[in-house]
Amino acid sequence: MKLSARNQIKGRVVEVKTGATTSHVRLDIGNGVIVVASITNEAVDDLALKPGDEAYAVIKASDVMVGK
Repeated sequence: MKLSARNQIKGRVVEVKTGATTSHVRLDIGNGVIVVASITNEAVDDLALKPGDEAYAVIKASDVMVGK
């Protein structure tokens, strides 16, 4: 699969926490950094995501906000 998004970060699924309609998927991208994505439960099922799987965080956004 090819995507136009250039921000593709390879990682390993460390946790999938399923809620009523959405799941939080935690990806370890190395050096102690965890990226969390909120995706639909249907997407989790379609991708068959489970801890230990290799996956990608694909970030496509017009704005990135940072706060402190």
